[in-house]
Amino acid sequence: MMTNGVVHANLFGIKDWVTPYKIAVLVLLNEMSRTGEGAVSLVERRKLNQLLLPLLQGPDITLSKLYKLIEESCPQLANSVQIRIKLMAEGELKDMEQFFDDLSDSFSGTEPEVHKTSVVGLFLRHMILAYSKLSFSQVFKLYTALQQYFQNGEKKTVEDAEMDREDAERQMEKEELDVSVREEEVSCSGPLSQKQAEFFLSQQAALLKNDETKALTPASLQKELNNLLKFNPDFAEAHYLSYLNNLRVQDVFSSTHSLLHYFDRLILTGAEGKSNGEEGYGRSLRYAALNLAALHCRFGHYQQAELALQEAIRIAQESNDHVCLQHCLSWLYVLGQKRADSYVLLEHSVKKAVHFGLPRAFAGKTANKLMDALKDSDLLHWKHSLSELIDISIAQKTAIWRLYGRSTMALQQAQMLLSMNSLESVNAGVQQNNTESFAVALCHLAELHAEQGCFAAAAEVLKHLRERFPPNSQHAQLWMLCDQKIQFDRAMNDGKFHLADSLVTGITALNGIEGVYRKAVVMQAQNQMTEAHKLLQKLLTYCQKLKNTEMVISVLLSVAELYWRSSSPTIAMPVLLEALALSKEYRLQYLASETVLNLAYAQLILGIPEQALTLLHMAIEPILADGAILDKGRAMFLVSKCQVASAASYDPVKRAEALEAAIENLNEAKNYFAKVDCRERIRDVAYFQARLYHALGKTQERNRCAMIFRQLHQELPSHGVPLINHL
Repeated sequence: MMTNGVVHANLFGIKDWVTPYKIAVLVLLNEMSRTGEGAVSLVERRKLNQLLLPLLQGPDITLSKLYKLIEESCPQLANSVQIRIKLMAEGELKDMEQFFDDLSDSFSGTEPEVHKTSVVGLFLRHMILAYSKLSFSQVFKLYTALQQYFQNGEKKTVEDAEMDREDAERQMEKEELDVSVREEEVSCSGPLSQKQAEFFLSQQAALLKNDETKALTPASLQKELNNLLKFNPDFAEAHYLSYLNNLRVQDVFSSTHSLLHYFDRLILTGAEGKSNGEEGYGRSLRYAALNLAALHCRFGHYQQAELALQEAIRIAQESNDHVCLQHCLSWLYVLGQKRADSYVLLEHSVKKAVHFGLPRAFAGKTANKLMDALKDSDLLHWKHSLSELIDISIAQKTAIWRLYGRSTMALQQAQMLLSMNSLESVNAGVQQNNTESFAVALCHLAELHAEQGCFAAAAEVLKHLRERFPPNSQHAQLWMLCDQKIQFDRAMNDGKFHLADSLVTGITALNGIEGVYRKAVVMQAQNQMTEAHKLLQKLLTYCQKLKNTEMVISVLLSVAELYWRSSSPTIAMPVLLEALALSKEYRLQYLASETVLNLAYAQLILGIPEQALTLLHMAIEPILADGAILDKGRAMFLVSKCQVASAASYDPVKRAEALEAAIENLNEAKNYFAKVDCRERIRDVAYFQARLYHALGKTQERNRCAMIFRQLHQELPSHGVPLINHL
């Protein structure tokens, strides 16, 4: 059967076939060989040579677009090609016959114009052979298609000329229409040859992996894949690209359907069995189960994911495939984070990982030992130029340093990853900067800037993330969660608890545990102590089952804060000591320092400010070095209160000096709070400073602080118990 001048086949039995577009490319090659070296400059010839490869490998394009590409490289040659095609299309069938007869002369002579084994030579030979196999009726239909191809190109050229004469506003509207037309042309260009299909699939797969924004839209890509599978339903690679494309739009049914079809076709065609014997079939089966587990895990079907993963482990163990087993171990860790009852299976597998010396951050290793272990794997990555694994390793180091509470080191690692040039060459001029590793690094960068009060810089990073990872892309949830968390923190700092409460829904949709924790924080700030305590207790039990140590410590700190805000500091002490023990065990320095701050405050409320001040001297250095701006302000505010409370028993002169030192610390705390727009805490600082200035007899400074306090107190609601308990 023949449509649009193309012979259709169910399978790729023919390497190449003749289309009107390929006739136009043959005309271009013929004109290049006929044009002397003096007629075309060296720069133009170099541009033409660079243009040839995408023209030979890529899908068919419209004639007007082909003219434009040639004109950008060599205007003189574009005019010659246009005249030759016009004469052939407006002439007779024998003109096309004569053109193909003349192509054979390119290989004749002692010094042929084209070598038979070159890229251009192979293309010419394939076209001549494909044309010679056509029947007379097929040749006539091909010529008719060439005439139609030329007429469509002429119409498009006229439309473009008319568009150039219109004003700028109409031109922009026309360009928007042209975009949709071009996408339709991609799908309506007819069936692709085997080489064109392989090139198209590899190009789109590389774009989906490295730069999703430059790939075809999900609808356009799926339309092209459906057109490709219509003529070759057993093309396994097309099914896999369809699986990746359906993942972009979170279509669980279509993605599962395409994934299963991929492995079915892979086994039916014997692609792996021919190269690996019977082992190829088993390899396809175990990796099919592994990919199915990953797919279910991505959509939240954890029970089905565990069943598929167990099947993959069983087949891999029977085949003694350690590589597949290590992949299964990674997904077991992911399932261990998602489901509490999967952690038992993970613990058995970790024993194997410990046997091979695989490190884990949550095993309580020190930073130097963990980084040494990562350094050994990095040496192999750099030695073999495994750029993707290098990026993943640096992103992991960024997350680990943040986990350990070293924001400076985390910032350095994130900047290192963003400034790296990819070692892997990617087609179509794509830089390897749209991977998950870069998304993670950019999210860490945004959060680190927000913690330091640089909200404008954080907004710029998030804006860049939105452009690089659109909402329908596979890594968009990372920056969405990051954006929601930053907005939540800003709303809480500004005392807008109703706004923070509205953001909890979005956070919960992206991360359930984080959303429940933030909901409890809002309820606590709104003085709903009973409801907040119930929610925190449920979350604590769930996180302990999951062994989510970082969240367990955060929940314990919130529970302790709830107790001392309810005037029960003695009950908060055991909770804080438990949090401190966990922080020390897992080497989480920053959480340990935050826990010490809460312990010091509990001791201050209990009336032992001297011991509280001693504790603060132990914890304040890491906070001032690597802590968030808000925590720095809290630490300095607490130091001031401890200094004032300790000065109660001093003599008048020494007491006045202590109060002056407390005022200086309060000024520093106020500056920290101002950077993050935390007006509620600025109000507390102003109140405390006014009391201190009154005690020192400084009326003017007291009145100034009192005015600031009154203005903020009228603007902000007052919740819970006052933070000022001692003077």
